[in-house]
Amino acid sequence: MISQGLLEKYNLPVPRYTSYPTVPNWKDEIDPAEWAKNFAQQFQVHNQKEGISLYIHLPFCESLCTYCGCNKKITTNHHVEGEYIKAVVREWRLYLQMMPEKPVIRELHLGGGTPTFFSPANLHKLLSTILQFGVIHPDHSFSVEGHPNNTTREHLQVLYDLGFRRVSYGVQDNDPTVQFIINRIQPFENVARATAMAREIGYTSVNFDLIYGLPRQTLESMERTLDQVISLKPDRVAFYSYAHVPWTSRGQRLFDEKDLPSADLKMQLYRLGKFHFAMNGYSDIGMDHFALPSDELYRARYGSVTETTNQPRLHRNFMGYTTQATSMLIGLGVSSISDIGNAYAQNKKTIREYYAAIEAGKLAVTKGYFLTTEDEVFKQYILDISCRGTAAFDPAHLPLLEAFSFPLLHSLAADGLVAWDYSGLSVTKKGHHFIRNICSAFDLHLQRKNKSGVNQLFSKAI
Repeated sequence: MISQGLLEKYNLPVPRYTSYPTVPNWKDEIDPAEWAKNFAQQFQVHNQKEGISLYIHLPFCESLCTYCGCNKKITTNHHVEGEYIKAVVREWRLYLQMMPEKPVIRELHLGGGTPTFFSPANLHKLLSTILQFGVIHPDHSFSVEGHPNNTTREHLQVLYDLGFRRVSYGVQDNDPTVQFIINRIQPFENVARATAMAREIGYTSVNFDLIYGLPRQTLESMERTLDQVISLKPDRVAFYSYAHVPWTSRGQRLFDEKDLPSADLKMQLYRLGKFHFAMNGYSDIGMDHFALPSDELYRARYGSVTETTNQPRLHRNFMGYTTQATSMLIGLGVSSISDIGNAYAQNKKTIREYYAAIEAGKLAVTKGYFLTTEDEVFKQYILDISCRGTAAFDPAHLPLLEAFSFPLLHSLAADGLVAWDYSGLSVTKKGHHFIRNICSAFDLHLQRKNKSGVNQLFSKAI
């Protein structure tokens, strides 16, 4: 078990590194024409070689979960589904016009909001339209985020018939007191029912999202939640730290900050979760994710004795850890983010602005970033560390590494978190708990700002 002192030392504000450079370094406006030019070039390089990933943001929720920092639209009016589907399909057609050949769709994820806000029929309409214009890769991975309260057997069956095999349920916490204050009432029986339905239909991977650090959480309530969750044997668990950012998430202003666990208690909650997962056969994939050895995410990280190559295939992008190492991720829908390898772009954040751009026949991209050669180099270092636990240093990069990364590696090595020399780095077993901190040593944007005293707001590592 990691010591409390070490946790306190490295409980610093650092990014989750679903991108590099991270979003605070992006430009508020990018040139859509330059984005389209880069997209077309990257598509020709990567489509046939590895395929593309699609993320579709479905923003609607029937009620507000006060902890949530996602881009969402609260409504009980389900007539909004049809107009939104039309806009997403139009956006997809705009991207198709920039493709000289059919896209090879290797990965598809429905996120939210609440994707299961949409009716099964409308999900089928949206996805069948999207997929008919592409070629589905034989090794594809399709997944959906579901709410245990409103995910029906029909939802799961429709998606399964379209090729979906993984579902992620937002559990967060099972304690009634915690659920009340975060306005997410979902009896454990609903979680168990939704999990059983997915497995009966044939889904091969069920993920639960849990959050520690929520208001009114105690060690006793967390232990009950963990015992209940583990009794259902989810194939994966994402164990996220609650980030209290009421200045950007207005819903978080609806409860008293005095209800939040102290920093010391939050660390105890974190250690309790990691202990329970380890004792029940879950392996730490890195950055909040745990998986059973039977799950594809585990095999992508650690390999398998049944695979002749035994090469880790883990990748990380805006969807978190993934088993599909595609260089191109197209984000469709309001506020969605696209990553084409050498550039990022985020769609407009309000539905009104998103609709206006799409109806005008324009891509809805607004905020974004075009990577420099330096960015691409250090992005790969961060990916290697977060996904494989190792990095090989190119001698050409030594001046930058010596100026920014190596001074931090001395401290990390002194605490037993890394082993390194001028040729490369490997993360130790102890260091695996501090991947975010280790990656931050290679975040030159962050390190330059730290040296200049510029403050950037990130959630703490724990």
